[in-house]
Amino acid sequence: MIDIKLLEKDIPNLNGRTYAEEYKACLKNRKDDPTQVDHLLELNRERKHCISQMETKKAEQNKFGPIIAQKKRAQENADKEISDMQKLADEVKALQTKAEAADIKVREVLERLPNMCHASVPVGITDNDNKVIHSFGIPPKFSFKVKEHWELGENLGMLDFNRAGKVTGARFAFLRSGFAQLERALMNFMLDLHTREHGYSEILPPFMANSASLFGTGQFPKFKEDVFHLEATDYYLIPTAEVPVTNYFRDETLDESELPTAFVAYSPCFRSEAGSYGKDTRGLIRQHQFDKVELMMFAHPDKSYEDHERLTSNAEEILKRLELPFQRVALCTGDIGFGAAKCYDLNVWLPGQNAFREISSCSNYEDFQARRANIRFKSKAGKPQFVHTLNGSALAIGRTLIAIVENYQQEDGSIRIPKLLQNYMGGMSTLSKALPRN
Repeated sequence: MIDIKLLEKDIPNLNGRTYAEEYKACLKNRKDDPTQVDHLLELNRERKHCISQMETKKAEQNKFGPIIAQKKRAQENADKEISDMQKLADEVKALQTKAEAADIKVREVLERLPNMCHASVPVGITDNDNKVIHSFGIPPKFSFKVKEHWELGENLGMLDFNRAGKVTGARFAFLRSGFAQLERALMNFMLDLHTREHGYSEILPPFMANSASLFGTGQFPKFKEDVFHLEATDYYLIPTAEVPVTNYFRDETLDESELPTAFVAYSPCFRSEAGSYGKDTRGLIRQHQFDKVELMMFAHPDKSYEDHERLTSNAEEILKRLELPFQRVALCTGDIGFGAAKCYDLNVWLPGQNAFREISSCSNYEDFQARRANIRFKSKAGKPQFVHTLNGSALAIGRTLIAIVENYQQEDGSIRIPKLLQNYMGGMSTLSKALPRN
């Protein structure tokens, strides 16, 4: 959430613009409405005016207490003072109601405003304006016509969408035999690398979260339709482990010495994919349920961008060791997520689509989520401050499986298994044997 106190400050920065002016420019670059800032500040002025009037009336009201008490002791008539005091009490109550209504309106606007983009974020309108930072590997060349992952999986009998459609519905899949083993192998490999070499502490979170948690990470209220709700409860299926892990420290104050605290979490993820009708209708690219390994950091504000680079490099290491070609891309202002101040996407090469596709987003939220979730740290010298939160997929397991299947496919339809995964799969080096149909 944006700090409204910064928006109210009328002090120009080094660029000669106030924070409010900078934020309006950010909203315009984000393809959002800059007039929301003026509306918000007007609502807040109204709220403060009501509070000021209320406090003045309260002070006037309080003056009558001693006068009334004195008159009663002297057995004098205090009806007029009592009437005047009651009149002021009614005015105070009306002003309090008005101030509370104004406060609700202020919060409603604040809750729907996106984060301020970091100065290094490229200005642009669409994903075509994203900036490639660097690339790794060379897309493989094949002497045969390449297939997409869903075709390879179905031919091997290891991917079944029809039966998943019967059991649940569209955008679900059964992974069988080698594909199921590969999914599990990837999860274990990712967790092992991040805990043993990158220094993350493993955490297994709940796969449901309440509305306060989803508000804390920024999914609510703006993106509520994207989340699956369990009827008659305040429980929601998590869209990412980011939600429960970020809220692990909700309403807590950490010690400065605890920063950064870094977690890695496996979880299934559940997304309604609202608004994605007609996109990636075949295969595993856009499912309602998928598995992911998530990196999460609670960082010191002075070092969060160093930590952001480190977290992104940790995610890249998975792709490097699997020898999968990829690009690191800095998202532009028109493509960056709601809560992110800066975000890198890692896009992996998919031969079946002849394109790079997103496999990870690594974001620095600065204090945007921490302000919503009330996560602070206490320094030795100063007052409590909000931490900076960072997270990134490392990686989306299903999309990593897709990338392996397509990049390691062979002419006969079999799939080579990367060497470092073979121990995780009991020494298996190739996926080739289809399961019986029954």
